[in-house]
Formats: sequence, structure tokens, C-alpha cells
Amino acid sequence: MLDTLELQGNKLEGEIPSSFFDLKRLNILSLSFNNLNGTIQLENVQKLVNLTTLDLSYNNLSIKTGGNHSGLHPFPKFSALGLASCKLRNFPDLKNQTQLFDLDLSDNQIGGEIPNWIWKVGNGSLRYLNLSLNFLENLQEPYVIPSLTYLDLHSNHLRGKLPLPPDTALYVDYSSNYFSSSIPVGIGNNICSASLFSVANNNLTGTIPISICNASYLKVLDMSNNSLSGPIPLCLIERSDRTLRVMNLGKNRLSGNLSGTFKKNCRLRTLDLRDNQLEGKVPESISNCTWLEVLNLGNNQINDTFPCFLNNSTNLYVLVLRSNMFHGGIKCPGVNKSWPPSLQIIDIASNNFSGALTPKYFLKWKAMMDDLEQEVKHLQFYILRNSYYQDTVTVRNKGLEMDLVKILTVFTVIDFSMNNFDGNIPETIGELKSLYVLNLSHNALTGSIPSSLGNLKHLESLDLSVNELIGKIPQELASITFLEALNLSYNMLTGKIPSGNQFTTFAETSFEGNEGLCGLQLNKSCSDIAETVPMFKDKHPHPEDGKKWEFLSAASVGYVVGVGFVIGPLFFCERWSKWYWKHIDRVVLWIVNQKGYGSRNYKRKACKKPIQRH
Repeated sequence: MLDTLELQGNKLEGEIPSSFFDLKRLNILSLSFNNLNGTIQLENVQKLVNLTTLDLSYNNLSIKTGGNHSGLHPFPKFSALGLASCKLRNFPDLKNQTQLFDLDLSDNQIGGEIPNWIWKVGNGSLRYLNLSLNFLENLQEPYVIPSLTYLDLHSNHLRGKLPLPPDTALYVDYSSNYFSSSIPVGIGNNICSASLFSVANNNLTGTIPISICNASYLKVLDMSNNSLSGPIPLCLIERSDRTLRVMNLGKNRLSGNLSGTFKKNCRLRTLDLRDNQLEGKVPESISNCTWLEVLNLGNNQINDTFPCFLNNSTNLYVLVLRSNMFHGGIKCPGVNKSWPPSLQIIDIASNNFSGALTPKYFLKWKAMMDDLEQEVKHLQFYILRNSYYQDTVTVRNKGLEMDLVKILTVFTVIDFSMNNFDGNIPETIGELKSLYVLNLSHNALTGSIPSSLGNLKHLESLDLSVNELIGKIPQELASITFLEALNLSYNMLTGKIPSGNQFTTFAETSFEGNEGLCGLQLNKSCSDIAETVPMFKDKHPHPEDGKKWEFLSAASVGYVVGVGFVIGPLFFCERWSKWYWKHIDRVVLWIVNQKGYGSRNYKRKACKKPIQRH
């Protein structure tokens, strides 16, 4: 007689044959991860009196539970029961299960409270309990959590105090609920053996208890997206040479300097401290974390220069420094010092970085030059029993902020926007053939748009707005067939806007603020527009500007001043004010051109927006 039937992980379809429930000697029935459908009455299982393992998880089944399981055919004595994603609306009656070791009721539609009898299931033998992804609201009192090794309650509606896990737990996930207490002072003693402890996405307050450092086997610590305050315990930084791989304390109200020393042989792979109130400088000792893959310090109050010491982090995929007070150039001194070649997401927007963009640096980012036909992977970290920790990052794409819950190792972003970079856009950016998002907006970049950007065949979003770019829009940009978002507004571009592919679909706002542009997108015929000189801008003058102005005739300058004196009384009228600046700009530019100095170095940055702080 058949004892074991394991068909999990196939592509089976249709209903489960009723004959399966007549296999009286069956001990193991595993049909999980298929495409089976239909409705199953859980009472049917009562016929399988020898069954110890039943797993129907992750199909398209609807499991119905009855109210009375006592009778001639009680439930068999399960050791493992998996009913995940089975559209359950109630807890099955398992009160009489005395040998249950493993129970998975996750990803169902169970609401209300967690009954206190569930902790007594198995008479103390229960080790694995997964109730995640339901609609549970509270824990029925009184309750005592048994000696579980795996406890997963994430993504419910649980409220109130944070339950103390048992000190036997290896995996504790309370994330994405509505717990609103402080973290218990002695929590570290309860998770002393845990590999993962997550309380992310709750409403927790207070400080991070020092006892957390007693959890000496932690690989993943995630307390992100709460209202925790105070400093980061020094011991968390200084124990990074042990087992800790992921430390996510982002989206809280943590304050103070980012102090402490990351020890030699630091094993951190993810350090996420974004959206706090951290100050000071980036510790140079973070260069000891040579396995670091994700570093996110965005939206803090860090006042420092670019952390060139990160060049030792040769595994760094994601670097986010946005919305701080970083300043100075991003060129690292020294022959062998450059940014890590593995970088694929670089976000240093909304700081005070300045200087020119060094062309050779873009050639160092080999990971952005890879062909997209490489194997697609996620940045994730294996914990235990098919459990993975997924890194997340927030990027600006197509004008919107979006959270990448799963960071693809082929997704590439460069965001240098809202800084003070000047000089030309390097042609070498065109070598980054796997780039998805390029944002250089709100800087003081000059020169023309490199035609090499047309090589970025996978580019989906390009923002070069609010700079001092001149010349024509390269026709090569029209060949980027994946381009969905384009912003070239408020520069000094001239000529006809390219046509073809997506270019004809972009709105007028993509090109506004460029007096010399024409084309269908602006509803402006190129035959009707004369060759005009861009408006005068005074931001970022050329070093020799003062010398060149000395040669302007006093009479010519006097004419402009005189006109200003006459028009002065009308200046406070908005309409006259616009007229004045429009025509005086043209007069001054005419004078400059008559002297043969051109117009490139005499541009008034009328559209430069202030650097925003978040």
C-alpha cells in the first residue's frame, strides 16, 4: 500500500482526485507549489488515519473548515501541517493535536485574535509556527509562547505590546503590524540565539535597548520604519565583526553622531540608516566592511566630504548619500583611489557636491557596462528554511519616488541631481550600457548633450533639466526605444527637437524653458523661429569674464543703464518688469556679440531652483 505521495513543486492542474483520500495507509501527502484548484473540505482528511504530514500550500485551493471534528473519524495525529495560501477564513480546530511540530497557516484570510490554545498545540512539541500574511488583530490573553524556534507573525494587524519571543527562537518576525509599545528592555536576552529579529514597519517608540547586543548570533536586525529615537548603541557598530550581516535602522528618529568603530573583518553586507537625524561624519572604519553591498545614509544631517575610503568596498552595489550636507568634489585623490567598480545604484542627490564630473570615473563602473543578458538576481540574504531577507532602496525614477522591494542586480541608477556640479557632461557616460535611470538635473552643467547618450539603449528615465546646456538635442537620443521619461527643460538648447520613436510622445514640459527649441512638441514651427541667442545668465561665470567686460564700450553700457533709469518707475508692474528683462537681455547680448565675445559665458541662471532639503 502507498505510504508516501510527494508531488510538490510541479505544474499539476485541476482538482485533487477524491481517490487520494481513500489511501488509508498514506503517511505523507505533499502537493504544495502546484496549480491545483477546487474546494476541499478539511474533514475529508479524517479518513487518512495514518497521515502525519499534509501540505497543500500554494495552490489555488479553497480549504473549508467545519465546526465539529469529534466523532467516528477524528483528525489524524499530524506532525506537520501546511495550509498556506489556501483561502482559510478560520483557524482549523487543532486543540487535540498532541504531536504537531510544524504548523503553517500563512497567507490566508484569517481574522480576529490569535487563540491562546494555539500555543498549547503539540503539548510543547511545536517548534515552527507561521501565521504571517493574515488579518489577525491581537493575541488572546493570557498566553505563554512555547519553546518555538521559528515564529512568524509579520503582515497582520496586530496591536498593543510587542510579545516577548521565547529564548529558543532562531527566527522572529513581527514586522508590518501595528505594535505601538517600546521595545522591551531585556529583549536581547530573549533573542540570544536568533538569526533574524525584525520589528520593521510598526509604531514602536523609545530607544534601542542596549541588551540587543546580547543577541550574539544575529545575522539580520531590522527595526526600520518606526519612531525609535536616541543614539545608535555603540555595541551594535562594534560587534559587526561577529555574525551581523544586515543592520537596518532606517526611517526612525535616531539622532547623534554616527560614531563607533567598525572592526576589522566586519561582515556587514547591508547598512541602512536612511531617514533619521544622524549628524557628524561617516566613520572611516566603515572601509573595514569589505563585504558591504548596500550602504544607505540618505536623508540625514551628515556634514562631510565624499567618503573616498569606500574604494575598498569592492562588493558595493548600492550607495545612497542623498539629502545630507555632503560637500566638495567627488574626485578621490591618489592614483588607485576611485569609486567601487561594482556600483549599480548611486544616489548622491540634494547635497552640496561641486566641481566637474571626471570622465574616467564612469569607465571604472564595470558593473554598469555589463550586458543585460546576464543572469538576473536579487540582493538577498538567506537566513534559514527557505527564508530570505530582501534589501530595499528608494530611488527617484520618472519623476517619482519608488521603493525597490527587491533590488535586481541588473537595475542601475545614477542620480547626481540638485548639487553644484559644473563643466561638461562626460561622453564616457555613454559606455554605461545597462543604465536605467540618469538624473543630472539642477546643477550648473555646460556644453552640449553628448551624442553618446544614445548608446544607453536600456535607459528609461533621463533628466538633464535646469542646467546651462547649449546646442541641439542629439538625434541619437531618439533611438532609445525604452525611454519613458525625459526632462530637458530650462537649459539653453536650440534647434529642432528630434522626431521618431518616443520623442513625439513627450509633452511640452519636457522641453520648456529653452527659447531656441522648436518642433511639434512645443507647437512651434522651426521655419517661424529665427536664430536667437539664449537668455543672459550670471550664475557660474567664466574666470576671465571680468577681463572681457572691460572691453565693452562705456557708451553701450550707458545706453542700457539709461534705459533702466527711464523704465525704473514701471519696474514694479509685473508686465513691464518681464518686458524690461526680455529686451534688455537682448540688447546686452547684441553688444557682447558685436565685440565678438559670443554668448556662452554671459548667461543669467534665471531658472536655477534652490537646493531642496528633505
